[in-house]
Amino acid sequence: MIEIKNIVKSYGTRKNKFQILKNISAEISGGDFVVILGASGSGKSTFLNVISGLERPDSGTVHYGSTDITALSDAELTAFRRETVGFIFQQYYLLPNMTVEKNVRMGADLSGNRDYLSIIDAVGLHDRRKKYPSELSGGEQQRVAVARALAKRPKVLFLDEPTGALDEETGRQVLDYICRLQKEYGFTIVMVTHNANIAEMANTVFKMNSGRIENIYRNETQKNAYEIGW
Repeated sequence: MIEIKNIVKSYGTRKNKFQILKNISAEISGGDFVVILGASGSGKSTFLNVISGLERPDSGTVHYGSTDITALSDAELTAFRRETVGFIFQQYYLLPNMTVEKNVRMGADLSGNRDYLSIIDAVGLHDRRKKYPSELSGGEQQRVAVARALAKRPKVLFLDEPTGALDEETGRQVLDYICRLQKEYGFTIVMVTHNANIAEMANTVFKMNSGRIENIYRNETQKNAYEIGW
């Protein structure tokens, strides 16, 4: 369970301060698939950064069980991120001088996971494991990023517009891999998107507007990656 209470986040100097998140409270259940939905500028990526521990709020708390990550020191917060969460972004952030296998192994080494080759197989890259990022398509590179994040065995996987740079066919493939792996490993998903069609895949949707959650709803039925519109 992630419990978020009264989160406020601003950027800028005192004279030119702009409030991005405006007193947000919410809860995320373990094993849930949550989509944070909103237009550009609604605050959804900042919200993800705060609840994942990438950024600190101005005020408010984020509890993972009994642990308030907003009260952790920088070193403790780094350890928390290493041990608890995984990240997938629109940009792949792969190391260009490392093969697929070595990129994924980097994630695995953070948690002492020796079974990272099964993750590579699970995202369909067994035959590409000795290739370098420059030799892969965009979809294959994003699947490496997925495998690297999951090789850590995170309890929560955070995704910020993971299909934003992909074409429709590849985007559907990546979303399908992520959902199938969630069912296998049981981690929580928190995904930021502006695409209302992708929100139909989620259990729970947080709809954001102007720095606030204006609506929280649950989908009675979840569509898979090949059933949604694009």
